[in-house]
Amino acid sequence: MNESVNRRQFLTTAGLSTLGLALAADKAFARSVIAPGLKIAYSSITWGGNDAQAITDLAALGYHGIQIRANTFGPYRAKPSVLKALLDQHHLALAMFSSGNVEIDPAKEQSTIDTHVAHASFVKALGGSAIQLTNSARPKDRMPTTEELKRLATVMNEIGKQTADLGVQATYHNHMHQLGETPEEVDVIVQAMNPKYVKLELDIAHYKQGGGQPEKAVKQYKDIIYALHLKDTMSPLPDNKDNTKAYKFVELGRGNVDVPAVFKALDDIKFKGWGIVELDGVPEKDKTPKECAEINKEYITKTLNHPL
Repeated sequence: MNESVNRRQFLTTAGLSTLGLALAADKAFARSVIAPGLKIAYSSITWGGNDAQAITDLAALGYHGIQIRANTFGPYRAKPSVLKALLDQHHLALAMFSSGNVEIDPAKEQSTIDTHVAHASFVKALGGSAIQLTNSARPKDRMPTTEELKRLATVMNEIGKQTADLGVQATYHNHMHQLGETPEEVDVIVQAMNPKYVKLELDIAHYKQGGGQPEKAVKQYKDIIYALHLKDTMSPLPDNKDNTKAYKFVELGRGNVDVPAVFKALDDIKFKGWGIVELDGVPEKDKTPKECAEINKEYITKTLNHPL
């Protein structure tokens, strides 16, 4: 009888030891992931308007979130359930919706607000909760004035106030060749934004190309960052090394952005939210959008050891 009891005790102890080792391994893995609160999504922009194919390709690669663009609003505005069903079928969350341009001309203010509020209703029907705002108001022949930068924030604040009533967060996307190209311009805009209604969607490649250090921006704006665009920028270009202003967006790890430093900064601030990988177009003509998405996946999962 004692022998039987001892055997049960041994098996119980061995089982608990195995369980303990498994839990310890899980904890060790969790510690090894930088910025564990960062969820990875991917933007459909690389597919040039073929969002259905983007959804299929990204799901096949194992991504769990997607950013779609305003081009989907036209064909699906009267039947958002069709697009939502497609997203649900492929187990993709709508991480962000590219809502488009914000006008700062007072004569166009109401129409621009109405457009984004309509987009927010569409996003809500798709199960999403955030829209991305950009602008085309940068002067061609001079630097923007402080008043113009603040004016953009003012209009975005009103958009955000109205989309908040729908449960949709408005976010500002810093961007080259727009209001908010340089770190200084971005800061003027962000300081004028009402954080109750508008958050920051920090694009790390645009910020780098504009002369900033995105890893520092992550910490500087830690209280207002809602999401990020994870992308890389190459400059100067191999075939145009004398032109320091020439650049192109490339897959993560191929350009000038210190992506590991960005992930470390996100870890430091304990960021929880979407990091949306974006590539405006295929950087080399012999690649497909899906191949680029796979390269980005390999960098994230293998080089950075971050799960999708």
